[in-house]
Amino acid sequence: MSTPLSAAFAGFRDTIPLTVGTTPFAIIFGTLVVSAGLPPEMALALSAIVFAGSAQFISISLIGGGAALPVIWLTTFVVNLRHALYSATVQPVTKTWPLPWRIVGAFWLTDECFAVFEQRMQAGGEKNSLPYYLGAAIPFYANWIGWTAIGAYLGNRIPGVATLGLDFAMIATFTAMIAPQLKALTPVVVAATAGSVAWAAQGLPYKLGLMLAALAGVAVGVLLDCRRRRLAAGERASAPARPPEGGALPASGGTPRGDGRASR
Repeated sequence: MSTPLSAAFAGFRDTIPLTVGTTPFAIIFGTLVVSAGLPPEMALALSAIVFAGSAQFISISLIGGGAALPVIWLTTFVVNLRHALYSATVQPVTKTWPLPWRIVGAFWLTDECFAVFEQRMQAGGEKNSLPYYLGAAIPFYANWIGWTAIGAYLGNRIPGVATLGLDFAMIATFTAMIAPQLKALTPVVVAATAGSVAWAAQGLPYKLGLMLAALAGVAVGVLLDCRRRRLAAGERASAPARPPEGGALPASGGTPRGDGRASR
């Protein structure tokens, strides 16, 4: 029997592989912030307030390049637009949560937390969904901040930490997030489309290629789903009609009587 405590533990357990995979990423981020001439407290503030790895790395790159604030805001906004798709996906379950938890939950809705929560939804785990989500999100959030601090305060003591190839852990993490979804034709086509568009549009400014890839993947997914629904509806329409239970109605019309003869 699922209890709130067991659901929270399940969320924590399911997120452990992704938490481990993003740990090197947090260390590298903390190190890069200090290397850019910013105080370690800035790294902690970004991880605690922004809590979006890709947006944090992009913002540090733009800050180091002397970009204006509107450019930084616009770029990080575009990069994080994918979270609107995440929110729409989990809304059927989260709409029953109290408003304060929905607000906090939206802030904690990272790629990794969405991945484990969406799999839970597909498995029919709507019961105790809030404890499960909190069990996944809170440790992940604390881990991200903690390892950012280690990178910010200790990273410069490790020579060349940003060039050790630790960022490969993020690639492996996202691969582990996507691979379990590729069990049918539609997810495979969607992933191939989004990946192709992202690769082709990688030269666009402000990381617009990521948003184009997301939109292309969504469009292909919707088209394939509509096609599947049309085919299913056509199969139901062409199926032979089943006779009513109890046999066919009398050919002469009228209602059956208890002696088997039709009354008029």
